[in-house]
Amino acid sequence: MSETISNNAIIYAILALNSEVDLQHEYLESDEVPDEERENEQGILDDLEQAFMEFVDIYKKRCKADKELPDLDELLNSQI
Repeated sequence: MSETISNNAIIYAILALNSEVDLQHEYLESDEVPDEERENEQGILDDLEQAFMEFVDIYKKRCKADKELPDLDELLNSQI
């Protein structure tokens, strides 16, 4: 595995994590989560959000260096 993550890999990670965060939010807002699992599921959401933000930070730095990359809003809105 290379030491430098490609721009495409970062984009795929951001899009995947964004989807997972949305799914986890929906799951936590549903009545499907047993009370004894709610804290664990919230921890999973927290971890997903942290990972998402870390990739966003990397992507923002890449955008400054590579003006051909779409800005973050455009990237996330293209997923809808």
